[in-house]
Formats: sequence, structure tokens, C-alpha cells
Amino acid sequence: MASNAAPRDPAESVGQPKKAATAAWIGSALEYYDFFIYGSAAALIFPKVFFDESDPANATLLSLATFGVAYAARPIGALFLGHFGDKVGRKRIMVFTLILMGLSTFLIGCLPTRAQVGGLAPVLLVLCRVLQGISAAGEQASANSMSLEHAPPNRRGFFTSFTLSGTQGGQLLATLAFIPIAALPEDQLLSWGWRIPFFLSIAVAVVGYVIRRKLAETPAFEQQTATEGVVKLPLAFLARNHWADVLRVVAGALIASVSTIFTVWALAYATSDSVGMSRSSMLWVGALANLVALGAIPAWATLSDRIGRRPVYLIGAVGSAIAMFAYLWAISTGNYPLILLLGIVTFGVVYSAANGVWPSFYGEMFTTRVRLSGMAIGTQIGFAVAGFAVTFAAQIAGPDGNDWSSVALFTAALCVPPVIAALTARETHTVPTELLGERTPRSAAEREAVTA
Repeated sequence: MASNAAPRDPAESVGQPKKAATAAWIGSALEYYDFFIYGSAAALIFPKVFFDESDPANATLLSLATFGVAYAARPIGALFLGHFGDKVGRKRIMVFTLILMGLSTFLIGCLPTRAQVGGLAPVLLVLCRVLQGISAAGEQASANSMSLEHAPPNRRGFFTSFTLSGTQGGQLLATLAFIPIAALPEDQLLSWGWRIPFFLSIAVAVVGYVIRRKLAETPAFEQQTATEGVVKLPLAFLARNHWADVLRVVAGALIASVSTIFTVWALAYATSDSVGMSRSSMLWVGALANLVALGAIPAWATLSDRIGRRPVYLIGAVGSAIAMFAYLWAISTGNYPLILLLGIVTFGVVYSAANGVWPSFYGEMFTTRVRLSGMAIGTQIGFAVAGFAVTFAAQIAGPDGNDWSSVALFTAALCVPPVIAALTARETHTVPTELLGERTPRSAAEREAVTA
């Protein structure tokens, strides 16, 4: 049923693209600070705090598995949050996901250890991790939809990339938070030090609410609501009209395996006895790579506004498959300057090409009626596989955890589906926002009527 909502005064839309991009950046940075401090803790702290220290290899494997649990929960969260995001709007989902992430992460900092409550400790850890996963499932899709639908048609790639710049900013903040913590003496680190970054997440709920509650709903969603109305069952509409695009997004989202292998498995490998790098030095590799990514992501996205989404995305996907071999090899040598250089090139520059373009590339595959659902479900199923890539990598690396070449080959294999998805997708960077996701081309008169 169509809504009787009055059209928004054009004056109210002035500055909204920048406000939407800023809200997406800051919200994603705050939210993914929470998400990524868990990754650092899973590699460095949790094997000794929540699992059996008498078997270090198995403890590390189980700890990395809890990192993947959130990715398993994300498709469930995507079904729920995608449905409501396409029915009630992008803004409400953005506020909800940020508060949920802040609360669940704060609770992790409050958890008792295995020494205190035994087997109940890892169970409580997994429950909190599931809540993190549900929150993350709706965060990027809602922020991407919000910034894409507010953006000028010829700059959608640039404005939508702010969500992923925020993600990298959050990862940078998480890494910087852990550098002084990781430098603490072992007894202080394992007793109370590791909790501090998690306690700081309470600011996420407060700051995120203040930032996002003042943001206007998108013109595209309001126009859809006022004319054709929202879809009663977005998931049914999605399955009927956009199933192929959902599959493309699922395949494309596997590119996130590069991120999880880089930030979690490579960190655990580099600080293991077989390589012997210090925790702080490897955390600085991640911090500097993310700092470079903050500039590389919008640069790649701007290029995609000029030459198209597909070529830029393909540079990132193919390049990441090659660069991860070089980066993991560098770690095996123990040569820190080489590790630092190749870490920055791999994650800060090459991976940023795909990472900066996918928010607009995926979002432009769908109509306004199901954009949030399509992005949320497609990305979160793919991200679920990417999350457990760390666990698979730990098994592939062998009993000593040092078979880096097999892990590099595994990561490269996971880059193949994204390449196929990009090659089979339509190029959409010049399509008007109102006509994105259309299956039947409209006449010139119909196009003019819609975009007027």
C-alpha cells in the first residue's frame, strides 16, 4: 500500500550526502572497533584465558573458531534486519545495530575466565560473539544503503565507500588499542589488561546514537514508500526477482577472506614460536596498513565512478590473491621491514580496491525495495564462509601451524568466486539511482518521468 507521506522539501536534502557518509564512517568505525578487538584478542589472549592452556595448539584453534561463530550468526541477523530495513527504513536499523554491538562487546569485557567458572566461560563468550555477529549483519548493509541512496548519481562509489573506510578506521582503532595492552607484562595482560578495550566499547552506544538519530531517511526510500509502497515480504520479492544477484554478492563477499586471514591467522602465525615476532610489532603492521587503506579506499572508489565498478573490483580480487603469497612468505622469513612493506601493499593498497568498491557495486545490483535485504543476506552468507576461513587456515597450516604456502593457496582459491561474480555482473556506475536493479529497460519517456 502506498504511503500518504508528503515529499521532502528539497532544502532539507542539502548536505545530506555528506551527513550520511559521515554517519556511515563514524558508526562503522565505532562498530568495527568492537568487532576487530575480538579478532586481536582471539589470536593473542583468549586461548590462554578461556581455553585449556595444556594444549596450546587446540586452544588457539578453538579460540579462532569463536571468531568465526559471529560470521555464522550473521546470515540469521541479515534475514531479520534486512526484512525490517526494507520495511521501516535504513535509519532505525543503523541505530539498533550500533547499540547492540556496543552492549555485547562491553559484556565480553565482563566475562569470567575459565579459571573462575570452567567450561561456562567459553559458552558465555560464544553467546556474546553471536550478538556481535547479528549486529554486524545489519550494520554495513544499512549504512551502505543509506549513503548510496543519499549520494549524487555520479559519485555513488565515493560516498558509499565511507562505510568501508569507517570499517578500516575501526580496525585501526582496535589495533592501536591493543598495542599498549599487548605490551603489558603477561600476568597483567591475562588478568585485567585485555578487558580494557572491551570496556571502552560502551562509548559506541552513546556516540552512535547521537550521530545517527539526527540523520534523515533517504529520498529513494521515502519516494518508494510514498508511491509504490514498501514490499510486504521483501525476502520473497528478492528470491523471485534478484536471486542471481544475491548469488553474485555471496560469491563476491568471499573476498573478505583476505581480511580475516590477514588480521587474524597471519597475526597468530607471526607471533607463534615458529616465527617469533613480537605482538606489538605485528600489531603495528596492521595499524599502518589500515592507515594507508583510509586513503586508498576512497581513491579506488572515486576511480570506479569514472571507469566503472567491475575493473576496479577485479584489480582488488586478482591482486589480493597474488599479494597474500608475498605477505605470508615475508612473515616466514622473519624479516620485519619486508613484512611491514608487503603488509601495507597487500592490505592497505591492493585489497582496498575491492574493499572500497563493493559497497556501491553490490548495492547497485538491487532496487530500492530490496536493496538492504539483498546486500545484507548476500554479504553475510559470503562473510560467514570468510569468517571460518581463519579456522580452516589453522587446520591447513598443519600441526606446527607454519605451512604458510598452503594457507596462501587456500586464500587465493577463495578469491576465484569474487572474480567470477564480477565478470558476470552488469556495469552500473552510470545508471540513475532510481533505475538501479531494473530488469526491463524503460522507454526514454518513462526514464525521464522516474528521474524527474
